[in-house]
Amino acid sequence: MRRWVHHLSALALTWLGGLALAAAAQAADGSSTAPAASSRAAAPTVTLTVAAFPAIDEIVRSALPAWRALHPEVEVKVLSREVNDHHTAMTTALSTAKGLPDVMALEIPYLGRFSQGTGLQDLAQPPFSLVQDRDRFVRYAFDQATTAQGAVVAVPTDIAPGTLLYRTDLLSRAGLTDKDLTTSWEGFVAAGVRIKASTGAFLLAHARDMKDILIRTGLQPGEGLYFDDQSRPLVTSPRFVRAFELARTVRRQKLDARVSAWSSDWTEGFKRGRIATQMSGAWLAGHLNNWLAPDTRGLWRATQLPEEAYAAYGGTYFAMPRLSDPGRKAMAYEFIRFMTLNRDQQLAAFKSQDAFPALVDAQTDAFFDLPLPFLGGQRARRDWREAAHHIRAVPVHKQDAFAREVIDTELDKVLDRDKDIATALADAQRLLQLRARR
Repeated sequence: MRRWVHHLSALALTWLGGLALAAAAQAADGSSTAPAASSRAAAPTVTLTVAAFPAIDEIVRSALPAWRALHPEVEVKVLSREVNDHHTAMTTALSTAKGLPDVMALEIPYLGRFSQGTGLQDLAQPPFSLVQDRDRFVRYAFDQATTAQGAVVAVPTDIAPGTLLYRTDLLSRAGLTDKDLTTSWEGFVAAGVRIKASTGAFLLAHARDMKDILIRTGLQPGEGLYFDDQSRPLVTSPRFVRAFELARTVRRQKLDARVSAWSSDWTEGFKRGRIATQMSGAWLAGHLNNWLAPDTRGLWRATQLPEEAYAAYGGTYFAMPRLSDPGRKAMAYEFIRFMTLNRDQQLAAFKSQDAFPALVDAQTDAFFDLPLPFLGGQRARRDWREAAHHIRAVPVHKQDAFAREVIDTELDKVLDRDKDIATALADAQRLLQLRARR
């Protein structure tokens, strides 16, 4: 913080307090008017660096013509890397304060890790005061970027409400309806048995998918996914026991294809009708339509997750490094507001990249009422919008990523080596107790 204050000149303070933030609010509401040509000509040239990953990089590039119309004096340079490489690079940049971009995109699994430190700018504080716009965003998305101390470290741009996609033709051959899938998780598994017997198709791509959603259900106040608010591991709790038990049932009944997401076998499973359902973010419907399995158009439908287990499957945020160049912070923040609080930009990203808008106002557009041909004319965006408003933010812990690796390893031992579930979870609990406070 001292370095930031030391370098923040009087000119930058004036800029932060006046012109830029006022313009940001106007641009976000779509009411910005271009300043006089003479003032534009007198303004210095500014170059912002935005670090992103696919497909956020394409969303940013597509927005640049509209941005330049408002700010012809500001050049935006997009620095794109593969998603894992991007987050590794951002981790290094934040820890060393070298190679910092002005704006960085962050996926929600990484946001928790980054928010635990002090590398990101607190946007709740003046001159940013983002909390004033809290109600303009889907509540859980904004809360997920808010620390226990009240700092807001990032701005949500897209969300991923969970959905259950299913092959209606396979269900029909098995004499089932979507209610058979969604009433209970036990009923979901029982339906899988009938699907397998009638069609030969697998219920799930991998039994791990069952664990991933069930550990996100039934969280109590103060509980994170793996740790409570006192850093005590929760992995021997009933929700983990049930998740492991149902995942084991799926495997023992041979209801999963034992393929991982994004593998070639996973893709082929969709194309050939070998996988009957997939729990994922709403964005997967677009991917199936556009490139994963376009020839299955009309055979899929979407519904809410079983037992009304509302959950998020991803989401993207824009953040500013605390130690980035203070002379560009105001314009960097204006750019973030342009991407996140501008209704037209939010809708453009949704229409082009299936980036479900985090901006509530964008969700009232008639686009949400249109039928989706890939889903047989279903107006599924309405259901996804409803799901988004049921999701609650989950407190994060700095060891969440490590905890997931531990739990996945123990589940593999249960599924592949028939390890006792109580023993597997107890082993995970002990390991996480040792790691929790590091």
